[in-house]
Amino acid sequence: MPRVAVTGMAGLTPVGSDWATVDEALRDGRTGIVRIDEWADYDGLNSQLAAPVVDFQKPAHYTRKAVRSMGRVALLATRATELALQDAGLLNDPFLQSGDVGVAYGSSSGSPDAIGDFGQLLSNHSTAGLNATSYIRMMPHTTAVNLCVFFQLRGRVITTSSACTSGSQGIGYAYEAIRSGRQVAMVAGGAEELSPVQAAVFDTLYATSTRNAEPNRTPRPFDAARDGLVVGEGAATLILEDLEHARARGAKVYAEIVGFATNADGAHVTQPERATMQACLALALRDANLAPSDIGYVSAHGTATELGDIAESHATAAVYGHRVPISALKSFTGHTLGACGAIEAWVLIEMMRSGSFHPTANLSEVDSRCAELDYIVGQSRPLRCEFAASNNFAFGGLNTSIVVRALN
Repeated sequence: MPRVAVTGMAGLTPVGSDWATVDEALRDGRTGIVRIDEWADYDGLNSQLAAPVVDFQKPAHYTRKAVRSMGRVALLATRATELALQDAGLLNDPFLQSGDVGVAYGSSSGSPDAIGDFGQLLSNHSTAGLNATSYIRMMPHTTAVNLCVFFQLRGRVITTSSACTSGSQGIGYAYEAIRSGRQVAMVAGGAEELSPVQAAVFDTLYATSTRNAEPNRTPRPFDAARDGLVVGEGAATLILEDLEHARARGAKVYAEIVGFATNADGAHVTQPERATMQACLALALRDANLAPSDIGYVSAHGTATELGDIAESHATAAVYGHRVPISALKSFTGHTLGACGAIEAWVLIEMMRSGSFHPTANLSEVDSRCAELDYIVGQSRPLRCEFAASNNFAFGGLNTSIVVRALN
């Protein structure tokens, strides 16, 4: 059975769009959370906090024809993928058009602006504002399809539009496609663009942070004083490849994906279930043929919501034990929704390579209802581990766990 290597990585995040910048922000405790003053114009929207990718612009070499079917979410995905393919030494390689390279990529939805254009049709009974690309920009698989066209990828396409597990399912399904021998390589990841629509989704559930005057003090995953999540945006792409193929072409190998699992709670759309979270984490370990004690660090989903934090922490402790080091990247980037699983996997692999693991920002007093774990707080921690897990959970009761092996 083929082993699955990570041979290229790139991300665009609220705290930087290259690893050196992201690493500096994490070490300095600098988050990407800001107040969006314009959101005050939306009547009834309580949260005015978000984490935008502030330095992103459409690259000059992207022609109008090439991007006419792309909203911002697809542009973010395309740029992250271009950088990842370049990192893997595969950009413009004929191998990409061979049919041996597929795509597993997702987002929570297409571009909200395009969705709004169709909403105007229903509200105003007019097609004004719609054009030939409106649906392509709106459709939930806009990232995967635009990547195929832009890079002329001809392998299988797995579209993951599963809210907050879109990116992690993209990586997991790509891993499975290679391990089963159905593809030699896969472009995997997730993306999301910032919109008040996403803030409103969680606002209606009373799940957003409203510390509008204190953006540097929120979100606070696992903290007793948390008051909800902050939405963000971004994209990350991992190039996964049959390890033997990667070594034969002389590619550098960052890490190996050794386990993946996903399941569903089958209980409630928005209330997480500890038991099925726990089952998912255990299934990923079984897939990797590892013992719980082999896991040296856990990248937490850590949304800073009450039910989510409590359920996740207890599932984590039940599977890996109480001594596992754990931290939550969303405390820095906000909740990047469909992108979070991919961004967090990218950051996890880079941390395993550097031996420095970020803390959970703003975590000063662990909620007594959360499980006892080794929460990394205050500053980055020097740590060496061969295996680590990245866990993500989504609306609909969807759970994912990815197990990574360092190949330094």
